[in-house]
Parts: sequence; structure tokens; C-alpha cells
Amino acid sequence: MPGNLLVISAPSGAGKTSLVHALLNINPQIDLSISYTTRNPRPGEIDGKAYNFITREIFMEMMGRGEFLECAEVYGNFYGTSQSWITQQNARGRDILLEIDWQGAAQVRRLFPNCVSIFILPPSLAALEQRLVGRGKDNAEVIARRMAAVREDVAHVAEFDYVIINDNLNEALRELNAVVMSARLKSTLQLATYQDLINQLQNPE
Repeated sequence: MPGNLLVISAPSGAGKTSLVHALLNINPQIDLSISYTTRNPRPGEIDGKAYNFITREIFMEMMGRGEFLECAEVYGNFYGTSQSWITQQNARGRDILLEIDWQGAAQVRRLFPNCVSIFILPPSLAALEQRLVGRGKDNAEVIARRMAAVREDVAHVAEFDYVIINDNLNEALRELNAVVMSARLKSTLQLATYQDLINQLQNPE
């Protein structure tokens, strides 16, 4: 049976990436989709692990060939998800996790209406700004742009199936994993997986 397609979005600085990495550590059945991007690597980021870093020209060529499940421009850079990789992994019964913005999430929902979408919120605006500054990855101008984009990001929260407040990482992780586990227990998946058992129970010899 195909696995679930999990979509996680959040405003920048809400702790989405930390939550995703923690989830992958405790739930080995999930594969993280590595997006393609035209932005430059940040210190410590490795090509093929954090992102697949490519030039704008190559990105446009891939987009023209229809290779992306979804793509979007964020803060002047392009991001996209490989459709062929998603299809292959999903067919193997693996749960696939997409860590993308609300624009990409909307595109995925149109193509995969049964995907499980989750939005991560920070506990407050002040906490969000503190996290952005504390990361030490962006200058003041970039942080100001990210803070200005929060209102637009959060305006789309009602489009998602689940909302998690990331105030405490361990608690947020417990809630996120609960969503993933409940998705695996949907009747449509369980009925297909255990059809032989159900047949035996309905028709005992």
C-alpha cells in the first residue's frame, strides 16, 4: 500500500526544521523529501542533505520539463519538490514528508487531496523574533523581511488539517508524531493492508 504524504509548513523561525529532524529520529518509516533550491547554502548545510542546491537556470529547465510536484519563489529564491522521487517512494509504502511553505502546500493539496497537512505556529510573535535572531543565520534586513511575512503565512493556517503550537519541543514532537501515527490508522489504509484478516474474520471456516 502507498504511504502517506505529510506536508508541514510554518512561518520562518517557528521551529519547523527542528521538529522535522526530531520526528525523523523517532519514526524511521518516514522519508524526508529534499527540495531543490536556487539559494546559496548556509554555513554547515550540505548539498543533497539540507537541500539540492542548483542554479536558477537549471531550476527553470527542470520546471519547464514539469519535474516539480510543487515549486514557489520565497524571499527571492526558488524552491521545488521532485515529483518522480515522491511517486517512487510513496509506491514503496513509505511515508513522505514535505517541509514546504504554504504556497507549495496548496499546490500539493490540489494534486493529493488526501495528504496530511500540518501547520506549526510559534507561541508568540516575540518568541518567533527571538528564535530568528538566535539562529544567527540572517542579517537584520532578512529577519525584518521574515517577520513582515509572518502575517501572510499565518493567514493560511485554516487551510491545514492540523495545527501545532511549538512552545515546548518535546510536547510539540509528541503531538506531531501522534498525527503521523493516526494517519497510518485510517480505515482506507487499514482495510487494504489487512484485507486477508478481515476476510477471515468475516468468513470463518
